[in-house]
Amino acid sequence: MTIIVATDFSEVAENAVEYAAAIARHSNARLILFNSFVIPIHAANTLLPASSIQRLLTDNEIRLIERALTLSLDYDIEVGHETAFSFVEDELKQLLVKYEASLVVLGMTAKTLEQDLWGNTTTSAIKKLKFPVLAVPLGAKFEGTKKVLFACDVLNGVSERVLGHVKELALSLAAEVEVFNVDKTLEELRNEGPALLATNAIDDGLEGIAYYYKNVKSNAVIEEIEKEIEIFGADMLIMVPKKYGFWASMVHKSKTRVMASGLHIPLLSIPI
Repeated sequence: MTIIVATDFSEVAENAVEYAAAIARHSNARLILFNSFVIPIHAANTLLPASSIQRLLTDNEIRLIERALTLSLDYDIEVGHETAFSFVEDELKQLLVKYEASLVVLGMTAKTLEQDLWGNTTTSAIKKLKFPVLAVPLGAKFEGTKKVLFACDVLNGVSERVLGHVKELALSLAAEVEVFNVDKTLEELRNEGPALLATNAIDDGLEGIAYYYKNVKSNAVIEEIEKEIEIFGADMLIMVPKKYGFWASMVHKSKTRVMASGLHIPLLSIPI
């Protein structure tokens, strides 16, 4: 198993690195430390010769190597490193294939108005990568994950692939899972055909782990999930982001990306 974690050496990113390293130790996984190099603003605004740019790249890689060695010693895990002069999402796609990775871990900054409007690197990765992304907020520490809240749209069904990821995670962490659904019409539909078929599919997909259902009738999905995190005492939230076309995306905000920027626990996004 291989985990990729990205860092720009900021406080938020380095917290995610420590979290990823702890998961790697728990799972006996290899960790790949990735940095997408960005020329500092003061350097970008000057006419630096190619040799100076190369020196910046070399110094950055040395810093990454030193961090990888420290993590390897501190957590007793195998740690590799990768650096690139490119966009984070583009390079991550290539690294996922190169290392046959199982998970990407990224730091998640606190909620801001600018982030709500434009997003950030992590929310962009959740949107673009067809791969599980774990968004780790500042302050989150991996000390074992015992309770996982799986917020999903039961009535529209959950794919076998997503259920497989949830089951694998629960088994590896020995965690119990709450399948949480918020829907304004669920109370009337829960005993009818569509809901019954959907819950039967979830039962089949999660067979072998400790899980149960909780349904809430409400129009306020995000607010209900936030409340349930506290009620359940969740250590991690799992969501499945929906894909919208261009025009639909102008009026629909991804609930997964909105949740990611406002949490105090990690959010695992599993794409369909």
